[in-house]
Amino acid sequence: MSAEAGSPQEGNSAYGQKEFKRSKSHFADRVTADGSDGWPVEAGRYRLVVSRACPWAGRALVSRRLLGLEGALSLGVTDPIQDDRSWRFTLDPGGRDPVLGIRFLSEAYEARESGYPGGVSVPALVDVPSGKLVTNDFQQITLDFATQWTALHREGAPDLYPEPLRDEIDSTMEGIFRDVNNGVYRAGFAPDQRTYEAACRDVFRRLEATSERLASRRYLVGETITEADIRLFSTLVRFDAVYHGHFKCNRWKLAEDPVLWAYARDLFQTPGFGDTIDFDHIKRHYYQVHSGINPTGIVPLGPDLAGWLTPHHREELGGRPFGDGTPPGPVPAGEEVPVSGRP
Repeated sequence: MSAEAGSPQEGNSAYGQKEFKRSKSHFADRVTADGSDGWPVEAGRYRLVVSRACPWAGRALVSRRLLGLEGALSLGVTDPIQDDRSWRFTLDPGGRDPVLGIRFLSEAYEARESGYPGGVSVPALVDVPSGKLVTNDFQQITLDFATQWTALHREGAPDLYPEPLRDEIDSTMEGIFRDVNNGVYRAGFAPDQRTYEAACRDVFRRLEATSERLASRRYLVGETITEADIRLFSTLVRFDAVYHGHFKCNRWKLAEDPVLWAYARDLFQTPGFGDTIDFDHIKRHYYQVHSGINPTGIVPLGPDLAGWLTPHHREELGGRPFGDGTPPGPVPAGEEVPVSGRP
């Protein structure tokens, strides 16, 4: 979607005439410790712009919380409902981002590349002094948070991308991205029955294999939370609320798989995960913006969210969520998810 790199405007009812393809991010500069791309890590210099509806932006929200980057990297949250100019700051006083002073994220894209013809996606890192977009590379942003922003990590921050496990993490994430993270979109925006069925089968085949993997281990790779868990969680937490019905990924609900449902609840109840999730934003965005799939714009009342807070018993499998580190502190003032979006 326009929420995510490489996809068309989701609200376009004409979409669906060809198979869904997600292209690479157009702006792939990196913010690094050595500033090799011209963007050095620097406290207070950049602003992370997200939609709480978007799973790709959701990854960045979780990573930022777990690593304690809130004080070094400010946060801008867009309205979950887009218009033809894409993401807008209508949640802020006066309809402008209070730090960047812009009404639409597209203005940061335009400042970076005049006449930029592509989609406006989140997450986006924006250079505050110039107002220019730095990167919308959703695949790389969180990896760099974990490996390049270490000087600004909080005391006790976990290692989300431990070097000895990177090959296994990368391999695990590759399959999950192809078949689950992106697979639900290939099913939801499929132009014909054959394409839909193939994508839907891929989604559930990977979920079933992942359920088997997690039956005897608390986390996807190693004994602690890693980037792989963050990426899987971003889809699982949206599964019953939107992907099961809206995207027709309805062979079974997440809540009907005992292992994945317990795993997802374990993460949701871990500080840094569930406290970033706004189910109200998620549901209103998908059901109201995707007019090609849901032309009435009706938002379902369900599912019941109370189950997210029930006991999961995953601690019986062992594991140490933060390794030798500690949980993140409370959500900063002004960044709390409204009551309307929480279980």
